[in-house]
Amino acid sequence: MFQHHGGVLPHRSALGCLALGLAACALPPPVGARQGDADLARVLRGRIEALRATGRGTAAGRALLANVALPAFYEARGFEPVWVGTRGLPRLEQLTATIGSVTAHGLDPTDYNHATLEELRPRAARTGAAVGDLVDLELLASDAFLVLGSHLLHGRVNPETINPEWLANRRNTALELILERAVSTESIAASLESLAPTQARYRRMIAAASRMREIAGGGGWARVPEGPSLSAGARSSRVRPLRERLRATGDLTAGSSDEELFDADLERAVRRFQGRHGLDADGVVGASTTAALNVPAEERARQIEVNLERWRWLPADLGDRHVEVNIAGFGATLVEDGTALRTHRVVVGRRYRQTPMFSGLMSYLVLSPFWHVPPNIAALDKLPLIRSDPSTIAAQRMTLLDHATNQPVDPATVDWSTMSGPEFNRLYRLRQDPGPANALGAVKFMFPNKHNVYLHDTPSRELFERASRGFSSGCIRVEDALDLAEYLLADQPDWTRSRIDSVAAAGVERTVRLREPVPVHLLYWTAWADADGVIHFREDIYGRDGAVRRALSAPPPGP
Repeated sequence: MFQHHGGVLPHRSALGCLALGLAACALPPPVGARQGDADLARVLRGRIEALRATGRGTAAGRALLANVALPAFYEARGFEPVWVGTRGLPRLEQLTATIGSVTAHGLDPTDYNHATLEELRPRAARTGAAVGDLVDLELLASDAFLVLGSHLLHGRVNPETINPEWLANRRNTALELILERAVSTESIAASLESLAPTQARYRRMIAAASRMREIAGGGGWARVPEGPSLSAGARSSRVRPLRERLRATGDLTAGSSDEELFDADLERAVRRFQGRHGLDADGVVGASTTAALNVPAEERARQIEVNLERWRWLPADLGDRHVEVNIAGFGATLVEDGTALRTHRVVVGRRYRQTPMFSGLMSYLVLSPFWHVPPNIAALDKLPLIRSDPSTIAAQRMTLLDHATNQPVDPATVDWSTMSGPEFNRLYRLRQDPGPANALGAVKFMFPNKHNVYLHDTPSRELFERASRGFSSGCIRVEDALDLAEYLLADQPDWTRSRIDSVAAAGVERTVRLREPVPVHLLYWTAWADADGVIHFREDIYGRDGAVRRALSAPPPGP
């Protein structure tokens, strides 16, 4: 039973209302209620019905965004208000306080009616407040809860508007039921906070963002002047601001009696900074390290906020055992029960052949694989070489196959001089034999997807030594790929490491199914906090951060 200002309203739960039908819940105010309460319910009902009919509404001059969840919420509870009146004011105080703190999540309180709610709240506490003001406040508060809840639950930005290929399983729930539960349990703040990602890494990012904003608010950090490279043993006036800069982020903790000397402690601090930023950790402050040092704290705070938003796009459960590929970080991490077991260095797509972001389910791996050359690579990369010298096909241990019959074709019988890419892909396909020169190396890991992207070994292992590793045509090359195969097959005792190595080197393709499929998430983190809370940054190799940032600055979308 819920108090209704001047009487008692038999209140049906939201779940019960949904089961009975919304019309069954549209109860009139109880007999004996004060006329003001009846007027409030009547006006509220009229506004909700107009919103339901037109899909548009305003309150106190602000557009209502939750034009589906808002009517569902009030219809399910018989248009009983929740934020105005004596019982509603404490809830309203919780709500405005929570909205005011959403900057911790990288969100903007102004997107959730914060200033307007604070302006209207004192009016609601006055005796004889105008019904119109009360209804405005009621609608704005519920709308703010639902919109903020939506943004915490599955992101302020729809990732598909930025990257149409995004296929991650986003979290979802009926927000009107969340609001009903929050009201019935008087847990407005806790209910909203529970909608944000629960992973410890998200919480560590929130803490990192707070520290970065604090640094920015204090004036940021010292700028390191550009100049010749600095290394251990050097003496320069530029060393002093370098020390100040590294102390600001905790990379340097040791003091020095000679602030202009590049000593061993400073060299260790530079290596630490370089490691956190994906640079060659050589301890030398050259142009790339100086540029990273001089990125303003405000910019780093915004970079963290972009990645907080990416967290909100992810499903609640990434899988007890899963593989995460950080495209921007050039790493594939094995995660089990929330713990990162190890990370493999990877090579990802070039800027003009970007590795997409999506989630898939790895169901099998292939040892000693054939490489079926993708059409885009065949047309753009292989065909020009074949035109110049058809013997390239045999030299690369490839077979030219007829698309219609799947039978081998002698390259010497083909007129390559006028062959176009589309014609080549219509008539033929290329397949490379297993072996040491095979582009996929000794193993590929398959999680079927529309992009034809997978993880695989490579014969070009020297590329893993590069700090920036965007060299592939979209697939992900994995360092020590057979170690990953061993881990994935550990629950199949007959697949010992010696057997894996033997089959991988045999030159005969062999498919091995996993006993349990393993989720694979191809993600794009340009900022993250490690288990110790240390923040790491990476270059935005595909220029994707800017699109997210612009979307976060645009007018807010509704649920």
